[in-house]
Amino acid sequence: MGDADRAEDGSPDVASVIAAALEERELSYERPESGRFVVTLPGTKKLQTICWLIIGAHALRVEAFVCRQPDENREQLWSYLLQHNSRMYGVAYSIDSVGDIYLVGRLGLHAVTAEEIDRLLGSVLTYADEHFNTMLEIGFGSSIRREWDWRISRGESLANLAAFAEFAQRRDRDAGTDAAATDS
Repeated sequence: MGDADRAEDGSPDVASVIAAALEERELSYERPESGRFVVTLPGTKKLQTICWLIIGAHALRVEAFVCRQPDENREQLWSYLLQHNSRMYGVAYSIDSVGDIYLVGRLGLHAVTAEEIDRLLGSVLTYADEHFNTMLEIGFGSSIRREWDWRISRGESLANLAAFAEFAQRRDRDAGTDAAATDS
């Protein structure tokens, strides 16, 4: 590490620590400008999460887009997410002015280490991926069911909706249960 990679106090430069941590973990990232990293985190339910790491004067800001604003059940979805915030590490769910959902957090620059970057990015990936399908079911349930029905009616593939099979078919089971109860 050369002098350019060190802060004024002689400690490793935060940007160098972040870059080394990302490279060591073989994560795909870009540096669109000084002090900013855009990291692509691969997921399973949410196929990828784009996470910004922004170095400020006193803190590292972490920000990741999770889901666009819900079409329906906004308050139910936001309540679901807020209930998770108290149990989360390093980041919390947030919404912007139009209702899009993000994970955001801050870490003091003195605490930026490769291990802490790993923990923060692991948190972002876990929370974005783990809750993604539930967010879609709550906020876009009607659209998912309409798409499911449309594909069934036309014999189209359901492959990319497979994660929602139980959810899309639950309405039919519930309707059958309700009809049976009223026939009794």
